[in-house]
Amino acid sequence: MSRPANPVTLPLADYSPQHFLFAVVDGVATVTLNRQERKNPLTFESYRELTDFFRACAFDDAVKSIVMTGAGANFSSGGDVFEIIGPLVKMDTKGLTAFTRMTGDLVKAMRACPQPIVAAVEGICAGAGAIIAMASDMRLAASGTKVAFLFNKVGLAGCDMGACAILPRIIGQSRASELLYTGRFMTAEEGERWGFFSRIVTSEQVLPQAQLLAKQIAEGPTFANTMTKRMLAMEWAMSVEEAIEAEAVAQALCMTTADFERAFEAFANKVKPVFRGD
Repeated sequence: MSRPANPVTLPLADYSPQHFLFAVVDGVATVTLNRQERKNPLTFESYRELTDFFRACAFDDAVKSIVMTGAGANFSSGGDVFEIIGPLVKMDTKGLTAFTRMTGDLVKAMRACPQPIVAAVEGICAGAGAIIAMASDMRLAASGTKVAFLFNKVGLAGCDMGACAILPRIIGQSRASELLYTGRFMTAEEGERWGFFSRIVTSEQVLPQAQLLAKQIAEGPTFANTMTKRMLAMEWAMSVEEAIEAEAVAQALCMTTADFERAFEAFANKVKPVFRGD
């Protein structure tokens, strides 16, 4: 479970990861899981590299939003059976705990990453792949997509990588319980109806539509978008009264930005504001 040989470098536009494809266009970073012959499973190394990448995003202002996707018409089949599950059955408790904390670190890094993350989900999205989609801020689905939190199917609990905390907040306690207890696949239609997916599009359009949404976000006020993501996470643990006060402080900070003034000037001149992120 050592870290990748090449550390994340800044600026991210120059970053060349070993375990996924990566490109930055117009402030949108697209991360593509790329082991399509196996439906893009994760390995010890890819977990680490993804975690390090999302942590590095906090230090690159040129990246405004992120798209997560998979190559070859599938999102991700989860942890690699032979490269992860096989070694796990031979580990002691200390090693297993180190692994489960490492996988959880990926979700923590995604949630702490200041850039909004859009998941373009297609085909199979299972196990840790379903968790990555869940941990994203928004999710679009291609027709025929199937999502499963498969931990129950391999003799494990559904409480993996924050699933018991995050999934009920997205689709509700009863529906999350059903998926986590049975490990069954959720269809794209169920996912849209339950609020897991924002919408369903064709396979040809899922990535372009996710990138378009990410571009729309990237063109918005960066500081304000970062604040929105932070408050969406922080307010889980707040009362309504605490949340209202926290939002008052957060919004007051946003009002000190140049983007706020630009928006007013654009409105006064009846033109579209051009935000610069300051």
